[in-house]
Amino acid sequence: MRSAGQFPPIVLTATDHDRLSSLAEAVAEGAPDVYDYLSAELTRAVVVDAGEIAPTVVTMGARVTFRDETAMQERTVTLVYPQEADIAAGQVSVLTPVGAALIGVAEGQSITWYTRQGEAKTLSVLQVEHPVQGAGAAAVPPI
Repeated sequence: MRSAGQFPPIVLTATDHDRLSSLAEAVAEGAPDVYDYLSAELTRAVVVDAGEIAPTVVTMGARVTFRDETAMQERTVTLVYPQEADIAAGQVSVLTPVGAALIGVAEGQSITWYTRQGEAKTLSVLQVEHPVQGAGAAAVPPI
């Protein structure tokens, strides 16, 4: 398990990077903590074309199973844009601390993130599933 404060390398598609950069700027004043974290993640990300990203990397719209290493609980969520967020349906916004932590992380990696109360937590990505294009996958909403 990784110690607190360590961050694995992350990979983003160019499309996700561009949209998330715009989204981060849009929330800078209203959610400075999320802006700071997401901006730092975007800065350190390796950006690739969509066809070059490994299927094990968390992208927008991916269904992700992860383990909270503090509570030792597993959870499966779909990473979405804020307007699609629905906690009851397992759809977590990329603008939440856990959502911002998940983007770009690959299966088998762990990352430390901070709750809104400032508590450090570590999550480990166990499985990543991507929607099948053309099989009812929602179009990416405009920002």
